[in-house]
Amino acid sequence: MKLAVFGEYRLGVIAGDQLFDITAVVPAALDAMPEQRMNWLIGHWQGVREQVQALQHGAQPLALAEVQLLPPSPYPSHVFAAPANYRKHVGELGVRSVSKGRTAREQGFFLKAPGSLVGAGSSIVLPHGSERRFDHESELAVIIGKRARNVPRAEAMQYVFGYSCLIDATMRIEPGVAEEERSMRKSFATFTPLGPYLVTADEVAEPQNLSNRLWVNDELKQDANTRDMIVDIPELIELISSVLTLNPGDVIATGTPEGVGPFAPGDRVKIAIEAIGEMSLSVVQADARAPRAY
Repeated sequence: MKLAVFGEYRLGVIAGDQLFDITAVVPAALDAMPEQRMNWLIGHWQGVREQVQALQHGAQPLALAEVQLLPPSPYPSHVFAAPANYRKHVGELGVRSVSKGRTAREQGFFLKAPGSLVGAGSSIVLPHGSERRFDHESELAVIIGKRARNVPRAEAMQYVFGYSCLIDATMRIEPGVAEEERSMRKSFATFTPLGPYLVTADEVAEPQNLSNRLWVNDELKQDANTRDMIVDIPELIELISSVLTLNPGDVIATGTPEGVGPFAPGDRVKIAIEAIGEMSLSVVQADARAPRAY
C-alpha cells in the first residue's frame, strides 16, 4: 500500500494518480496534533489496516496532482543517517569529508533534525547569498513500524513498516575555514526531502536490491543499487537500537552511493528508487539573509 500525508497533515492512500482520504481512521483527539496522525497510524497498523482499506473504497478520489504532499512520516522522534555506507562513495569527497575513509560500520550513525523534513510538494531552500558548496545525496529511507530496542539483525526486518525516497542535502565543510558539525550542516530547514509517499514493506520484496538514482537538471548524477550498501538494513537497525529506542515513524536514511555533487539555486533535483517512487524538487535561495549567515 502507498500511504501519503497531504494538506493539513491528512492521511491518504494512493492508487495510480488518485488519492483517497483515510484520515477518519485516526482518533479525533489527534485533530489537535495533526502532525502525529501518521505516527499513530503506523503504531496501530495491524489493528486498523482493514478499516483503512474500507475507508479507501468508500472515499471520493482526489487527483494526486492537485494535492500538496508533505513528508509521509512528518513528525518522527528521530531521523537517523548512515555515513559512508556505499564503498565507492567512501573518500570521493576528499578533504571535504569528515569520514576519513571510515565506513558506517566504524562510525555508527548521526542525526538529522526532524525539522529539516519536507515533502515532494516543496523546494530545497539554500541560505541567501551563500558561497558555500551544497550537495545532493540520494538515499533509501526506512520507516520504523514499532518500538525497537536491542534488536538483533536476524529479527530486524520485523520492525520495518515501509520505505520512501530521501534526499540528504548537505552544506560541505571548508577545511581550515569552516568545519561545522555534520548534523548541523545537514539540518537546515528543507534539507531532508522525504517522499513522495510511503510504500509499506509488504510491497517491497527485495529492499536490498533496488536501483537508486538521482538527476540534477535531467543529468544523471548518481546511479547505484541498494545491494552495494556496506551496512545493510538489518545491521543498521541492530546498530541504532543497541544505542537507543526507535519509535513508530522514525526514519533511517541508509546512506548515499557515489556521484555526490553540488547543486545551486535554479536547479531541479529528481530522485527515483525502484519499487518506491520518484520525486522532483526545485532548488531555490532563501528570500533573506539569516542573522547567522552561511
